[in-house]
Amino acid sequence: MSNGSLLIETKNLVKQFGDKAAVNNISFEVRGGEVFGFLGPNGAGKTTTIKMIVGLLQPTSGDVKVAGYDVQTQPMLAKATSGYVPDTPNLYMKLSAREFLRFVGDLYEMKRGKAEERIDELLKLFDLTDVRDDLIDSYSHGMKQKTALAAALIHDPKVLVLDEPTVGLDPKSARLIKDILRQLADRGAAVFLSTHILEIAERMCDRIGIIDHGNLVAVGTMDELRSMGKSGSSLEDIFLALTGGAEEAEIAEVLR
Repeated sequence: MSNGSLLIETKNLVKQFGDKAAVNNISFEVRGGEVFGFLGPNGAGKTTTIKMIVGLLQPTSGDVKVAGYDVQTQPMLAKATSGYVPDTPNLYMKLSAREFLRFVGDLYEMKRGKAEERIDELLKLFDLTDVRDDLIDSYSHGMKQKTALAAALIHDPKVLVLDEPTVGLDPKSARLIKDILRQLADRGAAVFLSTHILEIAERMCDRIGIIDHGNLVAVGTMDELRSMGKSGSSLEDIFLALTGGAEEAEIAEVLR
């Protein structure tokens, strides 16, 4: 586990929608230098948790801190230190990638010279230089995803939060994004990502949290999760055992 500074901290986090607790009293920490995977079945509370971390949803109770700043009482400071890529990025389709990145740089109050230098760097990194002045509307899904990630990285955040970052990407783009996330963590940032692709989580995450029906049912490294005594040694086995999917998996195996 990383010995970096504490960059994401949730304490007794609850989110109620009417009578339903979408997130039920969860607490966990993510430190600088870590890639933290957040897993769970559909409807388990992953996206709700992410939206509370980035300040898009207010918790019913509990606290969230990002880079030491309380997301509720110090929202601008918390957001200035973090980047966020939702599962469906919201981009301005009638801007080019360069125009969009300039706009985001202005939101973060970056100096124009520094922003332009960073924009050129990111466009090259994501292989978008040749289309930098084309409208985002004309981009493929993968190019849009890379533009959204470039925008989240423009101000060199301490914390990067991603909801399903590799969905719909071709293998080359998915590999590029995985490599960039690892490099970012190795430079001391905290990377928090949700994914349905268990192989990605097992290969690239330093620690993993598993949420089910709003409850955090496990947090730890792969070795720590295996030591809980759940069946099997793969993340898929552990995940299914913890989220009640083991029986369905056995039935599917019999039916093959």
